[in-house]
Amino acid sequence: MLSLLAKKLVRVQLFVAALAIVFSGLAVPAHAQSAAIKQAIAEASASDDDIAAYYRQTDFDPIWIGRGKNARRLQALFEALETSGNHGLPTSAYDADGLRAVISSAKTAREVGYAEVKVSETFLRYAQDLQTGVLVPRRIDSLIVREIPYRARVSYLTAVEKSSPRGFFRALAPQTQEYNRLFGVKADLERQVGMGDWGQKVPGALKPGASGNSVAILRNRLQAMGYMERSASATYDAKMQQAVQIFQRDHGLTEDGVAGPATVDEINKSAAERLASVIVAMERERWLNKERGARHVLVNLTDFTAKIIDHDKVTFETRSVVGANTGDRRTPEFSDVMEHMVINPTWNVPRSITVKEYLPMLQKNPNAVGHLNLIDSRGRVVPRSAVNFAQYSGKTFPFALKEPPSQGNALGLVKFMFPNPYNIYLHDTPAKSLFGREVRAYSHGCVRLHKPFDFAYALLAKQESDPQGYFQSILNTRRETTVPLKEPVPVHIIYRTAFTSAKGHVQYRRDVYGRDAAIWQALQQRGVVLRAIQG
Repeated sequence: MLSLLAKKLVRVQLFVAALAIVFSGLAVPAHAQSAAIKQAIAEASASDDDIAAYYRQTDFDPIWIGRGKNARRLQALFEALETSGNHGLPTSAYDADGLRAVISSAKTAREVGYAEVKVSETFLRYAQDLQTGVLVPRRIDSLIVREIPYRARVSYLTAVEKSSPRGFFRALAPQTQEYNRLFGVKADLERQVGMGDWGQKVPGALKPGASGNSVAILRNRLQAMGYMERSASATYDAKMQQAVQIFQRDHGLTEDGVAGPATVDEINKSAAERLASVIVAMERERWLNKERGARHVLVNLTDFTAKIIDHDKVTFETRSVVGANTGDRRTPEFSDVMEHMVINPTWNVPRSITVKEYLPMLQKNPNAVGHLNLIDSRGRVVPRSAVNFAQYSGKTFPFALKEPPSQGNALGLVKFMFPNPYNIYLHDTPAKSLFGREVRAYSHGCVRLHKPFDFAYALLAKQESDPQGYFQSILNTRRETTVPLKEPVPVHIIYRTAFTSAKGHVQYRRDVYGRDAAIWQALQQRGVVLRAIQG
């Protein structure tokens, strides 16, 4: 028995073949028929500047409706539209059945021209959605300030005309290992949803040594998720403890092997919830569908890590602290290029922190925050005794605050600069205790590094024979020093609650800023659905 998709594709073949009859059946000579269709295409495309520009380049020749390669191109498009749900795209938005009806009912040159342009409109919507995303990120969250690598719409029409049809559509999606793995994970989760999730949810927290029905439920759920082999044991033994530890590692939890409240909450997340996270991750991967650099820095805000990637392999990794989930402290998502590092940095206190946090303190006590220097508009240090802080508001305060280089400096002993309009950078910190926490969202927005010196050594290794010695020699001067990177390094600050690795389970993280929930809601509003595959 043919599947629903196979039946649809057969219908595609039948109506594509039938279009040849439309051309031969028009009650006008062939040359007049062609001229009439060209005129119809010109008229139908006039309301879309990009489509009109493309057809002007080709003298308004159809590329979808007709025989030969046009028919093959149209068939490849419909095959892509029918399988668009595999990519987590809004299949209903492309209305393949409606488009098929428009084509099938075309009986005159005018109707053929209209159908041709309608196909191009649908094609462009699908191609852009698959290559660079369904959504505009900034409309979902103002701090997703990623520059999307949009392609010119005309270029899609030009490329599909000159390419092998099926090859063109295969190449549209991001060609990254991450996207390909997410694509496979999505299919696996759809089958799991079709099987009715991972079984009964664990009713409460459990510790090693426990036994009984709740432990059996935990065992069954871990088995269904691939963390334990089949067993009839109802005791929280060493094997179960090890399975829980691996689960915790894959979900950014403290790896103590205890199924506490936070761990049980993650274990009880449904396959449908995980599927939504994967679909969002695929959309996010489309937003970053560009060359990222043979060497680049990757900061995943939800994972609280910073990594150096060399040729798709992680060569250095350290824990990070990111912006707190409050007010204007959340860290934005963007890409830029790291140009230099500053050893023994001065902390130029941001204006927002100066007037919101420190000015009220100075108004109560002029000697507060004594580690900070008061700087006037000419760059001079001003004595606290010479200023009446009470006379100023946040708008009128004329001074800046700076913290000179020191062990206790808020930036620590090194910062890594990739100039950007958001004043975000990576840096050291004296507040080391925060790195031991599970959720590490505490900063004013910048990204603090647990091992900043090692991070610096890894970056300098490309240009110094003794990177550690070189770094330490500058550090020991206790003077602020800028060290350029001879080869600037791209930095990508991302936010992924679902991500993969070459081996092992999918990694999931908590939605610390609620951004992925907002993206998923927006995708649903556009027509993206969770699918359940039976069998």
